[in-house]
Amino acid sequence: MTTARLSPGASGAIRRFAGWVVARGSVGHPLLDGIEYRQTPADEPTARETLFAIFANVLELGEDGEPLNEQHAERRAATWLFRYCTGRLPEGEPPLAGWEAELY
Repeated sequence: MTTARLSPGASGAIRRFAGWVVARGSVGHPLLDGIEYRQTPADEPTARETLFAIFANVLELGEDGEPLNEQHAERRAATWLFRYCTGRLPEGEPPLAGWEAELY
């Protein structure tokens, strides 16, 4: 059986996203400027779980295992959090597809 590990780049992308959400209490994305959200995911574990699921589901890795779209994955997670907090999508953002928020 062959096993694979996350590449340093993929591991770093997850670490950076976790650092923003867990250590700093934010997603760190400009889409959320002016939106009060810092306590919401921490207060609801399911919301935090969904936030991480969106980042992980959207993140694409190349053949070498390195992330191809880390900023896009962050933006989609921020889009979900914006909608979660405001009840609406940010202007110009498409709705999230079901697969983006799928919990595995």
